[in-house]
Amino acid sequence: MRQNPSFAMMDAAELRRVIELNPWVTLVSGTDDGLVASHYAVLLDEDRDDLTIVGHVGKPDDAILGLGERELLVIVQGPHGYISPGWYGEGPNVPTWNFVSVHLSGTPEILTPDENLRVLDRLVARFESSLPQPRLLWQPPNDEEYVRRLERGTVGFRLTPTKVVAKRKLSQNRADEVVDTIIGELEAGAGAYADPRLPNEMRRAHDALRSARAARS
Repeated sequence: MRQNPSFAMMDAAELRRVIELNPWVTLVSGTDDGLVASHYAVLLDEDRDDLTIVGHVGKPDDAILGLGERELLVIVQGPHGYISPGWYGEGPNVPTWNFVSVHLSGTPEILTPDENLRVLDRLVARFESSLPQPRLLWQPPNDEEYVRRLERGTVGFRLTPTKVVAKRKLSQNRADEVVDTIIGELEAGAGAYADPRLPNEMRRAHDALRSARAARS
């Protein structure tokens, strides 16, 4: 992902927030047969305060990706959406796409079976927690034999990135009144090709910019 200093995300807390809120990621690996990609959910490592993530892949995706043997690119896609040039006001303008994305690169560490079970347990608990009657991993009718058989069909990993490229392109190069118009159009449902979370993400970014400008004045 080409970086632009105006759109770069550098704050570790903000990066962790984006990863936490967007756990469904793309895993990309370069192999002798070319590029391969898989899609899985990941979580921040609860024992770390950096950008280390944990997750699992189903067999044989571990072999296809060369998991633990070569560099892995993890693409975290945050809110994104189409921005119409009609929202910029008078004058020549072109459309664009606003987005938030984080790329984590590194060679993952393969987890032990017990570590993998803990990750599987956390993943299930994370996504079941919002349901009215959550079904946890170890909850009947699942028994220990079933859960351990499930674990043997997966390979858990931990990735501490050695390279991070993060970009938040949210109309930071536009005047405040234009940004407010774009946010209003998105909130009104004019953006048919937009994540509904995008206007809040734009507001968050621009509130930070406005605060920084006020602090300098």
